[in-house]
Amino acid sequence: MSKLVTVFGAAGFVGRHTVRALAKEGWRIRAVCRHPNLANYLQPAGTVGQIHLFKGNVHDDESVAQALNGADTAINLTGVLFGHGEQSFEAIHVDAARRIGRLAREAGVKSLVHISAIGADPNAEAHYAQSKGDGEIALREEYPDAAILRPSLMFGPEDAFFNKFAALARISPVLPLIGGGHTKFQPVFVADVAAAILRAASDPDARGKTYELGGPTVYTFKELLQFILHETARKRLLVPWPFFLASINGFFLQMPSLILPIAPLLTVDQVRLLRTDNVVNNGALTFAELGIVPDAMEAVVPSYLWRFRPRGQFQEIVKAVSE
Repeated sequence: MSKLVTVFGAAGFVGRHTVRALAKEGWRIRAVCRHPNLANYLQPAGTVGQIHLFKGNVHDDESVAQALNGADTAINLTGVLFGHGEQSFEAIHVDAARRIGRLAREAGVKSLVHISAIGADPNAEAHYAQSKGDGEIALREEYPDAAILRPSLMFGPEDAFFNKFAALARISPVLPLIGGGHTKFQPVFVADVAAAILRAASDPDARGKTYELGGPTVYTFKELLQFILHETARKRLLVPWPFFLASINGFFLQMPSLILPIAPLLTVDQVRLLRTDNVVNNGALTFAELGIVPDAMEAVVPSYLWRFRPRGQFQEIVKAVSE
C-alpha cells in the first residue's frame, strides 16, 4: 500500500463504491468528508489503517491543501442535485472544482479524476448542467490533464432514482410521466463507474480525456417506471405530466428544502433536466476505451428493489403489472 489517493466526496453514493474499489486494489485512501463521524461505514471496505477518514471542506483552500498533501492521486466526487446556500451549484460544481484543480497542481498530484455528468454544458437550460459544464472548464484551466467522467443516471443499492420511485409507488396510486415519459436515459451501475474512476486514476493514457459512461441499454423514463412497477409487483397508473405542470409542482416541492435539511422530491431545475435526453453522445469515449463492460440494469436493480414488494422477497413476479 504505497500509493495515496485523496477522495473528495467519499461519503456519498459514488464515494462509497469508489473507496471500496480503490481499497481492493491496495491504495491508501484519504477519504475527505464534512462529517467523518457519519462515514464510519467506509472503513470496513479496507484493511486496518488503509482508509483514513479526513475532515475537510471543499470551500476552504487550507482544508483542501491539507487533504492533498502527499497524495499521488486525487478524485473529486463532490456534487449536489439541489443547490442552495453554501452548497449552491456554483460553489460545489465550479468553485470547488477550480480549487481542487489548482491546489492539486500546486501539490504535485500526479493524476486527477473528476466526476461530471452527461449533458454538462455551460449553455444548457438547467442550472445543474450549466454548472457541471462550467466546472469542467474551470478544472481544466487549473489542471489540464484531469480525466473527466460523465456518467448517465446511476443505479445501485443506495441510488436516489429507483429507490425513490419504488417508495412512491408504495403510497401513491399514480406515478407521474414528466413530459410524457419520453426522456431517454442510459442507466449505469455505480460499481462500473467506480471501476472507471480507478482505471482513469491509474492509466496515464486517460489524462486530459473526457469519457461518457452509460449502460448497455437506452430506456425512456416511462420504461424505467414500468420496470420499477414490475420488480415491485405493484399496479399503478402512469399519468402524463406536462413539463409546465411539473415545474409548478417542483417549485412548491422544493420550498421546504430551502429551510429544512431534507432532499426535495422534485425541483424546477430537475424538470429542466428532463427536457434533454441523458445518453452517451455519438463519438464520445466510453467504457470500451477503459476496458470495462458495464452491467445491465436488469442484472442489478432487482436485487435491492424486492424490499418494496407487498410481501418482500417472497413476492412472486409473474408478469409486468404496470399500465
